Amino acid sequence: MVFLLQQTFIYMVPLMIVALAGVFAERSGTINLALEGTMIFGAFTGVLFVRIMQMAGVFDEAFAGGKIWTLQGFEVLAMVVAGIMGALFSILLAFAAIKLKADQTIGGTALNMLAPALVLFLVRILVNQNTIMMASGDSASWFMLKKSSFGIDKRTEIGFFGDLFINKVYLATYICILLYIILSVILYFTKFGLRLRSCGENPQASDSLGINVIKMRYIGVIISGFLSGMGGFVYALTTSNCSANGDVAGFGFLALAVMIFGNWKPLNIAGGAFLFGLFKCIAACYSTLDINGDGIFWLAETGISSHVYRLLPYVITLLVLAFTSKKSRAPKAEGIPYDKSTR
Repeated sequence: MVFLLQQTFIYMVPLMIVALAGVFAERSGTINLALEGTMIFGAFTGVLFVRIMQMAGVFDEAFAGGKIWTLQGFEVLAMVVAGIMGALFSILLAFAAIKLKADQTIGGTALNMLAPALVLFLVRILVNQNTIMMASGDSASWFMLKKSSFGIDKRTEIGFFGDLFINKVYLATYICILLYIILSVILYFTKFGLRLRSCGENPQASDSLGINVIKMRYIGVIISGFLSGMGGFVYALTTSNCSANGDVAGFGFLALAVMIFGNWKPLNIAGGAFLFGLFKCIAACYSTLDINGDGIFWLAETGISSHVYRLLPYVITLLVLAFTSKKSRAPKAEGIPYDKSTR
């Protein structure tokens, strides 16, 4: 059960943080369909940063000296770099949607097409391959925290919650959950959050109260890009062994589904991300999933085709949206370019 929950968190956390990214953009009044593309770009820049640091020798020095928390510092720095590059990439959408008043759906789709092509082009130039990865080792050996990382002896029993939250976890998981909580509070319990949400509901009324709608929408999209880029790197770090190839397995689109299923509300989104993460975990790990800890991989022994398990997350997405989308209420001014003359 611990293994199942740990793996679920690995898939849940990127979904959750990228779905929140969509909330920030759409609550400000801008549709961000470019979550997938921004994740791809963030994954690439984060992995490239880690590779450069490795080739500079700083990882080897930290690992040889037993400085595990120094390595974790580089992991956090890579998340920040990926987030910044994701924010810069999202400015393309913000400029087209807010300044040029272009169709936001088409703009997001265009960025989703641009990102994998651009990443593959850069990867071919840099490493002459279709995938860029760490210069040596794997993400688990460099970045995964174990009991010994916290000064706990390997033989010491730390119980169910200790195994779940301390042993064999990534620091990125903690950071994303903490950031999710902080940003959710900011969005719903601060003056800034109220102003941002008002721009997605009634921008004319917001403007009449002195709120700069254009500025708030830019901020919403940039925050969205930062979270998407960071989520892309976390996905690459935890599920792809810190590699990037211009693909994030549709996680950006799944995050959009989680956002709609959660009705643009952080608490609902967290529950939806857990549900989708669970089925994504089953799809990826069904052959090695020992739920009861008795050494029996009963999902693999059912005789069901592996393709059925791989289809599960997407089938569940369709079913959930079919039954819940009628109750969803998007921000009223979402996708509508703001024009002062309509006040």
